[in-house]
Amino acid sequence: MITETKTRRIDPDITVFEISGRLNLGNLLLSIENSVRRMVDDGARKMVIDVAALNSIDSSGIGMLVGCGAHMENSGGRMRIAGAHDAVAKVFGMVHMERIVPLDADVDAALRQLASDSAAQA
Repeated sequence: MITETKTRRIDPDITVFEISGRLNLGNLLLSIENSVRRMVDDGARKMVIDVAALNSIDSSGIGMLVGCGAHMENSGGRMRIAGAHDAVAKVFGMVHMERIVPLDADVDAALRQLASDSAAQA
């Protein structure tokens, strides 16, 4: 299965980064990580990583997501992961991903959470 990504803006301050296929060790993983880090470096401060179309993930993919989450946090932003199911949800459960990066059932839930976080800070 081919890994693909797509980026879209929700409102002016929220970015949704969709990943489909497989997230595993290889050159594409580094390219995806660089894309996310570049968006953060360019000013993105609220991001949802949509993994609903992701079929599998390995430890390298987990490490990339953790690293991107830390980069976002160090830049003063917030990142959430949405839509994990089946094998990806199982791996996230095994590594207790929810302790590292907030997980949501779907993108809409992640967007609501980011919006309520913003309202609480105002």
